[in-house]
Amino acid sequence: MSKVIITAAISGAEVTQEMNPAVPYTVDEFVREARFAVDAGAAIIHLHARQDDGSPTQDRERFRLLIDAIREACPTAIIQPSTGGATGMTAEERLQPTELNPEMASLDCGTMNFGGDEIFVNTENMIIEFAACMRERGIKPELECFDKSHIDMAMRLVRQGHIDRPLHFNLVLGVNGGAAATPRDLIFLRHSLPEDASFTVSAMGRHQLPLNVMAMAMGGHPRTGFEDNIQYARGVNAKSNGELVARLVRIAGEMNLEIATPDEARDILQMPPRK
Repeated sequence: MSKVIITAAISGAEVTQEMNPAVPYTVDEFVREARFAVDAGAAIIHLHARQDDGSPTQDRERFRLLIDAIREACPTAIIQPSTGGATGMTAEERLQPTELNPEMASLDCGTMNFGGDEIFVNTENMIIEFAACMRERGIKPELECFDKSHIDMAMRLVRQGHIDRPLHFNLVLGVNGGAAATPRDLIFLRHSLPEDASFTVSAMGRHQLPLNVMAMAMGGHPRTGFEDNIQYARGVNAKSNGELVARLVRIAGEMNLEIATPDEARDILQMPPRK
């Protein structure tokens, strides 16, 4: 029976407590949401840091506080900090969480037009720099791809020796400037990956659930959580990240799929040994 790795992106950098009061800002709120998600069945916590006022930050010490607190509450979980941060941050700012030597971190593989004048910059040299930093520190990169060209970039850097196999991708759909959150686009992106790669699917808003289910049906893994979607149903806010995870666990069971524990996820993703 196949094992499904659930990732919970518990905060993101854009959603606010005005949108959903359960969005975490403080350390205690992050711990609460991480625990709810892990207790419900998430193996990976994808982590953006926020200050107590909700402002996004890549500050190393803020990440240290959050990671230490979440690790104490959820000792087996894989904590995956974002190196994407927020638009306008420098490469040096965005790389700060890697100084804490996490097991895994996101690695964005292309530049995006996020809307208006906002550009999420990831030049080829930046991607090479981020990949080198992760390799040096023994961090498993999650190759975050918003479009087909990002997959092509990642594979070019694999061939050039900058990124090591085994490869794990996160296909992100429905973000402005990237691939649409449609079954057609997911099928196209999935079949653009090498056959030996594993993949997670993230989709925005109302598209989260159907594409998460589609990912599981295609042999991939789902990402849920407030970063991508704050609602449980149309007009109804999710009470917690755990509520979103629990729904995926139930659906996976109906599909005769088992949920991977964090240690099983480490084996599936062929991650370096835990430090």
